[in-house]
Amino acid sequence: MFEEGYIDVTGGRVWYQLFNKDAVGTPVIILHGGPGSSSYSLQGLKALAEDRPVIFYDQLGCGKSDRPSDPSLWRIERFVEELAQIRQSLNLNEVHILGHSWGTTLAAAYCLTKPSGVKSVIFSSPCLSAPLWEQDQRRNLEKLPKEIQATIIRCEENETTDTDEYKKATEVFNKNFVCRLNPYPEWLKKGSHYRNPEVYNIMWGPSEFTVLGNLKEFDCTPRLKEITFPTLYTCGRFDEATPETTKYYSSLTPGSEFHVFENSAHMPYVEEPDEFLSVIGAFLKTRDAR
Repeated sequence: MFEEGYIDVTGGRVWYQLFNKDAVGTPVIILHGGPGSSSYSLQGLKALAEDRPVIFYDQLGCGKSDRPSDPSLWRIERFVEELAQIRQSLNLNEVHILGHSWGTTLAAAYCLTKPSGVKSVIFSSPCLSAPLWEQDQRRNLEKLPKEIQATIIRCEENETTDTDEYKKATEVFNKNFVCRLNPYPEWLKKGSHYRNPEVYNIMWGPSEFTVLGNLKEFDCTPRLKEITFPTLYTCGRFDEATPETTKYYSSLTPGSEFHVFENSAHMPYVEEPDEFLSVIGAFLKTRDAR
């Protein structure tokens, strides 16, 4: 019913978990956020294994996977290749894909290679355009107290994003637009060591608000019309992946569906877990039945 292990991919080995291997539903593979985060916070989604195999993996460079020191590995093309290698290794001939945050960037890039056997894709709190993400965070910042805005902008301009004042200011941002649970769950704090800031810095940059890494020009909006298999877009009402932009992505994707979790920010799978599982589970079951 459960297995875990390592899969050889370009650059090293990635750690994976497979729940309910023998279930009859089409497997769903979970792509975590970051870049350079891990599958740790998404473990609640193993409840989907009631109906189907569920696969988690930590992308190379983070979590329980290898952490090679070669910075040339941290580019989206290699992560797309990695996903294909995992599918091949686990014999996932047919699969649903659920990406969250940066995981949606990866999911979109992968889907645009026109792989076979993808039955549906779920974009949870999507980032499908780095320029649009940057614009949205500037607008989100304007909703915060003036002194918080000033601190974040000043620290970015002075390249002092590693200071305590910057960290405290971003905590205020996070409480509004990332996870609104108060208190913040202790178990989430315990997963922080699974992150790899080097991957994040190379691909995104030192802060959430200004993209300086190699994803700076990423924008697949002109190609979303090419995603023709069933697609679901979701986000939280207070998400840094804003409802307005998420709905815009959905409008560009033929026949896609769109859902907002009304009491969540960027982590509805933690903030509203029952609702999240209900919406995702229903979408997957409907796609399997067709």
